[in-house]
Amino acid sequence: MKRFVVAAAAACALAVAAAPVVVSAWGNTGHRLIGVAAVRALPDDLPAFLRTAAAATEVGELAREPDRWKGAGQPHDRERDTAHFVDMLDDGRIMVAGGPSIDALPELKHQYDAALIAAGSSVNEAGYLPYAIIYGYQQLVRDFAYWRVLNAIEARETDPGKRAWYREDRIRREALVLRDMGVLGHYIGDGSQPHHTTIHYNGWDRNTPNPEGFTTSRQTHGLFEGAFTARVARLDLVEAGMAQPRVDGFDMKARVPAYLKTTLAEVTPFYRLEKDGGFRDGDPRGATFTVARLSAAAAELRDFYTAAWRASAEVSIGWPAVKVAEVEAGTADPWLAMYGED
Repeated sequence: MKRFVVAAAAACALAVAAAPVVVSAWGNTGHRLIGVAAVRALPDDLPAFLRTAAAATEVGELAREPDRWKGAGQPHDRERDTAHFVDMLDDGRIMVAGGPSIDALPELKHQYDAALIAAGSSVNEAGYLPYAIIYGYQQLVRDFAYWRVLNAIEARETDPGKRAWYREDRIRREALVLRDMGVLGHYIGDGSQPHHTTIHYNGWDRNTPNPEGFTTSRQTHGLFEGAFTARVARLDLVEAGMAQPRVDGFDMKARVPAYLKTTLAEVTPFYRLEKDGGFRDGDPRGATFTVARLSAAAAELRDFYTAAWRASAEVSIGWPAVKVAEVEAGTADPWLAMYGED
C-alpha cells in the first residue's frame, strides 16, 4: 500500500501544504508535455495522421490516462497501480538484495513475480514498470501493423462493401493508435521520474543508511512531480533538451533496462539538490533538473514510437495470418485475416 497515497503537509522546500494526494508521476503537466513533445518530434516516415497538432494534443491528453484509471476498485487497482514504478536498490537489484536485476529480467511477468516472492518481496511492493513499458511497445507494434494493412488495402480494394469496411476499421484503428501511444507515453514518462525507480521513492528510505543526511519527508515525491513541475516546465524547454534520435539497431528488451538505470542514476543527484535548496523558488537548478528529466522521457518516447512503427512492417496480423509486407506490396489479400471467416 506504500505508494498509492502520499500525505502532504506544511511548507517545505518544494511546495506549500496540501491534503493527501494520489501519487502520479509528473502530474498532469509533465505527462502532457512528454506526449506532445514526442509526437511533435516524430520523423517523416511515420503516418501523416500522427504528424499533426491535433494528434500531438490528443496523445498528450491520453498520456494522463493510466493515472485516471485509479480508484476503480479491486482487483483492478492492485494490478494496475503497481505498473507505474519499479523500486530498485542503487545497484539495479529490484527491491531487495536477492531480487532480480533490472539487467536480467525474466521474460514473463509471472516469472518476475515468482522471483520477487522467492527473494522475500512481492510485485505489490516492488512494482513492474519495465513490463508495463514492454507491453505498451508491443501493443503499439500490433496497432501499427493493422493500420499498415488497412491503409494499403483500402487504396486498392475494388469491392465497395469491403472498401467501406476497411475505411471504417482504419478510422477505428487510428483512434486506438492514439490511445495506445498515450498509454505507452505514460509509462515511459513514469520511467523518467527518479522516484519511480528507487526504494527511496518518497524521501530517503528510513530503513537504509543515510550518510549524507537526505530528507526523509513523505511529501518529497508528490510535491516535486506535481506543484513544482507544473510551475517550471515548458514545452519549448522540454523540446530544446531532447536528445537526438537513437533508433538504429533498436533492441526493446535492452533499451528498457538501460533507460530505467539512467533514471536510477538521478536519484542521489535529486536528493543532493533538494538538500542544497535547489528546489526553492527562484533557484534555477531545480527547474533545470526537472526539464532534463521530462526531455529524457520525450526523446525516449519519440524513439519508441518510431521503432514500433518500423517494426510493424515485419510482422504478420490476423487469422489466417497475413504478412504486412505482402499486403503493402500488393501480393496478399487480407480480407479473411481482417474481417474474419466465421
